[in-house]
Formats: sequence, structure tokens, C-alpha cells
Amino acid sequence: MEKRYKVKVNGSLEFEFTQKQIDALDSNEISPSQYHILNGPRSFKGEIVQSNFLKKQYSARINSNIYEVKISNDLDLLIEEMGLSLGTAAIVNDIKAPMPGLILDVSIKQGDEVKEGDYLLVLEAMKMENTLTAPRDGVVKSVTVKKGETVDKNQLLIEME
Repeated sequence: MEKRYKVKVNGSLEFEFTQKQIDALDSNEISPSQYHILNGPRSFKGEIVQSNFLKKQYSARINSNIYEVKISNDLDLLIEEMGLSLGTAAIVNDIKAPMPGLILDVSIKQGDEVKEGDYLLVLEAMKMENTLTAPRDGVVKSVTVKKGETVDKNQLLIEME
């Protein structure tokens, strides 16, 4: 299966490319951030002005115009086709047990303010300790479990506001 990419420009224009189409471009690297690109009879001077490699977002100057570019690869496209999301667009309010287990520690209480990534509780499952963290910044609305309690898969553990 050939690699494919979806490119979103300025938040609205979408293009899809295959690896074959990208390889067919005639490009020369002028410097680590500047390129000369030939696409058929058309010539373009390109420069990467800003880049966020982890988010696959770039600001590119093409022939004096600046474009905001977001690139999605095969995995990103598969996740999108499955209706899932890795982004923070969906707000998570309920934290549920990912598997049955035993609550070893609860680090928060109702009314606590938490930041994304803060430790909330420790769940022991299959002789392994799993630390559940806050999926976003927020306030703890309620904690429905306590230390020493056993929980089932998908049981509500914490509600956030």
C-alpha cells in the first residue's frame, strides 16, 4: 500500500498526495529551510519559516506568500477514518477505568484544580501499576472511588467540570 498524505493549507484548502506524486517533484535544497521546486513547467521558491515537527504544522513561504500547512500521514488518516481523534478538540469529562483492577492511590479530591498530565490515581491491574493522568486542565467535580476499592472496566472513576 502506497503512503499517502493529506495537506491542509490555511485551515481550509485540502490536498491529498501519494508518495509517488511527492517523489515526482523536482526539488533542490538551497539551505536546510529553503528549496527550489519544479512541478512540470512551474518553478517555486519555498522556505520553511516556522515548524512544529511534533504537531506536523509548518509556516511556509512560497514565492513571497506565507501559508500555514498541516500535514497528516497514513496513521493520522486512518485514525480520522475510524472516527477517532488524537487532538484536544473533544473535551473529556469522565475518566473511566481502562481495565478491571484495584485502586492503590487517589491523589486528588473533589474541587481540586488539575493540569493536563497531573497524576490522578494509581490502578493496579494484572500485577502492574497504571497511573491515570488528567486528560486536560480542569476542576475535579467528583471522585467516585477510594483507595483499596476494586473497579470494573469502564467504571466511572472521576468526573471533571
